[in-house]
Amino acid sequence: MNFTRWSARLPRTQRRSAARSDRAARRPQPATGGGSVPAARGERTDPSAVGEPPLPGTPGTVPGGPPPAAVPTLDGLSVHDVLGQVPALVAVVYGPEHRIAYVNDAYAYLFGHRTRGVPAGQALPELRELGLLPLMDQVLRSGTPRTVKARRVPAAPEPEPGPDAEAEATAAGRSRHGYYTFTCSPIEMAAPVPEPARATAPVPAPAHDGAVPDMASRDTAVLDTADTADAAVTVAAAQATVTATKATVDADTADTAAEPVRGVLVFGADVTDQVESAERLRASERLQRETAVTLQRSLLPQELEQPDDLRVAATYQPGGKDAAVGGDWYDVITLGAGRTALVIGDVMGRGVRAAAVMGQLRTAVRAYARLDLPPHEVLQLLDGLAAEIDANQIATCVYAVHDPNESRLVYASAGHLPILVRDPDGTVRRAAEPTGPPLGTGGWLHTSGSVPLNPGSSAVLYTDGLVERRDKDIYDGVAALERVFAGATGTPQVMCDRLLRALGITAAHDDDVAVLVLQHPARSGHDAELFHNAALELLGGVEAAPRARAFASGVLASWRFPMELRDLGVLAASELVANSLQHGTPPMRLRLRRTDRRLIIEVTDGDDHLPRRRRAEPVDEAGRGISIIATIASSWGSRRTPGGGKAVWCEFALPAGEP
Repeated sequence: MNFTRWSARLPRTQRRSAARSDRAARRPQPATGGGSVPAARGERTDPSAVGEPPLPGTPGTVPGGPPPAAVPTLDGLSVHDVLGQVPALVAVVYGPEHRIAYVNDAYAYLFGHRTRGVPAGQALPELRELGLLPLMDQVLRSGTPRTVKARRVPAAPEPEPGPDAEAEATAAGRSRHGYYTFTCSPIEMAAPVPEPARATAPVPAPAHDGAVPDMASRDTAVLDTADTADAAVTVAAAQATVTATKATVDADTADTAAEPVRGVLVFGADVTDQVESAERLRASERLQRETAVTLQRSLLPQELEQPDDLRVAATYQPGGKDAAVGGDWYDVITLGAGRTALVIGDVMGRGVRAAAVMGQLRTAVRAYARLDLPPHEVLQLLDGLAAEIDANQIATCVYAVHDPNESRLVYASAGHLPILVRDPDGTVRRAAEPTGPPLGTGGWLHTSGSVPLNPGSSAVLYTDGLVERRDKDIYDGVAALERVFAGATGTPQVMCDRLLRALGITAAHDDDVAVLVLQHPARSGHDAELFHNAALELLGGVEAAPRARAFASGVLASWRFPMELRDLGVLAASELVANSLQHGTPPMRLRLRRTDRRLIIEVTDGDDHLPRRRRAEPVDEAGRGISIIATIASSWGSRRTPGGGKAVWCEFALPAGEP
């Protein structure tokens, strides 16, 4: 930016304007009348002014039309007039010390009036506080503009009584803090008028050392001519004197013109409204994110159920501050008879909506799990529910069931990442690919798969935030998780933390992460004595019932249960076997199982008709068996078995302190 090109009233511009006027007066005029378009610098822009044809496409020239109208020039504008009306902070400094040449009214209103010619380090302390002085040095050296954004300008303190109180009170515009974006641009100003010429003009000298480049010098001094006619003569004489002096200076210094003075234009645009709006937006986003995180955490299990045969731990970490919370969730559901359901899922999208959909799906999973359905049937029901909740929302999910009697993990996957299982020897295996598409797509029959989970094995279920990276394939992340999981040891909670650290999951991660780790411990010694199994094949007819009672009594006595619990166990086994003999079909089996916390009695048969509890009338001879089981047992239930048939079971909680 060069101020010498802005106004004819800047120093050294009067001579150029006069020279151009002389050349224009000597230029021969064309015979035909045509309007000329003056430019801001007084340069000729209309070729027709010298008899040349106008350039094609020149604005204002229409073939056969009237001549273009005259355009006002900018030669009459003063820099003071222009910058003084700009609704922004403007300060002009010059020289290596950044001495003040000019501050506009907006600047003076905000920071107070400043004395010209004083170094900025002394007179403009606000620039030092804003860190602009080093930036101005760079601009002066490199000649390249520099910008700093949204610098905070604090409110002015209350003026203290004293001689400077009035000066401090002038900064009335700083009643509250604001934000400004400052741009420092290199400029060139005309050198001060030589001393002989300055002496002839009645302009007072500055009250400091060194001449200040004049940003609004006039061709003539302004005199008051309203009182006497002699003042007009004085003005005319002054004009003649100045003109003569300029002619002399032009002749003497034509070859030795003074170099322009280099300076810096500091331009500050008020961006307070934009910054405050952005801050309000960020505050709103933070509040919305905190609400979503709170909702998300409240919908997740506050405390995981701990099965008898598994050790389970899970962790959830929301995305970083710039990432909205997602719809990841996990759950552990005890199904009864020692079986446990493990669930993990991820709803597409982010924010409160995704968290709300997640909560609905998690609640539905728990409800469907109580039906003790196979995993693929649970996902089939969830698929239809997800479409009803929101037709535009989809989710991935894995539903797995662990049965300690079979040492297997039966699962169904709806578009989710594969389960990883680590064997006791450290080998990590992936479960098969997803057995169906994501929930909410509809029109697909899900199927179940299985993977061995022997004592001493571990498994991990996870969401894509753990392994997905923007610059890598997602299965590269799964391979990295396999390597980390192969060497992870410790409790499930320790393993969760190690997996997060090893895969670089921090508080600034751009996606939320859910991880569920389970271990099937290999028990020995005293712990092994607390877990026992016993089974009896029920062959024959009605004689199977007394044989089952005798078997149950002997097993429970060998397990050293109290007499009361032993009698209840024998009664429950008798009723379940009698129900199976009456309503079921072979093959039939009675299984007794104890853990460190409960006694489980289960009877299986080949009929898939599930029993239900009903109210027996006083005259009914049957129909009271299930009611008796529900009365004496802690819980009971039934389910269909994969190979056809059903299993009916009941549980008794062991007394406190029972080994």
